[in-house]
Amino acid sequence: MEPLHGPIKDYAWGSRSAIAELQGRPVPSAAPEAELWLGAHPGAPAAVERDGGRIPLTEVLAAEPVRWLGRPVLDRFGLRLPFLLKVLAAAAPLSLQAHPDAEQARVGHAAEQARSGGHRNYVDPFHKPELLVALGPMEALCGFRDPAASARALAALGVPQLRPVLDALAAGPAGLAEAVRRLLEWPTAERAGLVAAARAAQGPDADLVARLAEAYPADPGVLVALLLNRVRLAAGEAIWMPAGNLHAYLRGTGVEVMAASDNVLRGGLTPKHVDVAELLRVLRFEVLDRPVVAPQEVADGVLTWPVPVDDFALHRVTVGGGRREVTLAVPGPRVVLCTGGRVTVTDGVAPVTLGSGRAAVGPAAGGSLTVTGAGETYIASTGQV
Repeated sequence: MEPLHGPIKDYAWGSRSAIAELQGRPVPSAAPEAELWLGAHPGAPAAVERDGGRIPLTEVLAAEPVRWLGRPVLDRFGLRLPFLLKVLAAAAPLSLQAHPDAEQARVGHAAEQARSGGHRNYVDPFHKPELLVALGPMEALCGFRDPAASARALAALGVPQLRPVLDALAAGPAGLAEAVRRLLEWPTAERAGLVAAARAAQGPDADLVARLAEAYPADPGVLVALLLNRVRLAAGEAIWMPAGNLHAYLRGTGVEVMAASDNVLRGGLTPKHVDVAELLRVLRFEVLDRPVVAPQEVADGVLTWPVPVDDFALHRVTVGGGRREVTLAVPGPRVVLCTGGRVTVTDGVAPVTLGSGRAAVGPAAGGSLTVTGAGETYIASTGQV
């Protein structure tokens, strides 16, 4: 194992305390700290320590691909780390967004590559399913809820202009696409008035409307939010976000693991590029009945959240008290993040001691991971390739 140093993204919605507190740095931080990236994504690769300096993990993998990635990962994914581990810290709502499936990403990236305007939606040819595990209380919007519940929430706002949206929702799941399209394509000149009218109303979701409208007073995404499941997570609970699932984080801190891609299709609640037509094309207009994923205990001190992809797997290992050592066999390369306490992690080659907010990386050629000490770690690896 080797120490791994990840860059921090300073997106405006980030927290000035969460990641700094996790790493034991002064609070508040100088700028918003939204995401800590721990992987080899070319957009912001983490670095390892070599010869008194640091070199990008991408260069380490390229220099010794078989040792670091292993033949099964190379054959399945090519010369790249197929997963990205993050700490996400939201102090304000993120954009309404979804991610393409593998075929949509491949075709979309190739089409944008063939044009001279560069990549706006498909910056790479890979899908981006995601799993987020809360480190404390979190709030998110995740997947479409029962259209009847959405219709009741919109009707409670008492805004007559929303009648066509309510009529679409009356058709049940079959009307979700039309309801979303009508809201996201609302005439620009009328958007501020629509959001203002909704904000002035009282209803079961008035607090959510007010919070989103304060940040985005002319964005119809404020009302699209009422079509989604509003999820409140406790520490250890997770959200699984497959391709085509419309979602947005509202606030809180969590550990997120995903396929190593940066393809994001946004529909609103953001100053960034929005492409409503492309978002509507990739969305899955299905009701998501159970957006929250509970952890499964696979061994004493080891939890996991099974997902139906082989790009990544995530385990949480807790040691301390009467459990001073845990050994875990996971395939391929692995990234370890300590989220509390102090632990030592070894793969049979070299041990690394980690404090809270610190990370390490190990090659596929290493053996099983053994965690000792007193603390909590998250271990990202590939799934069974």
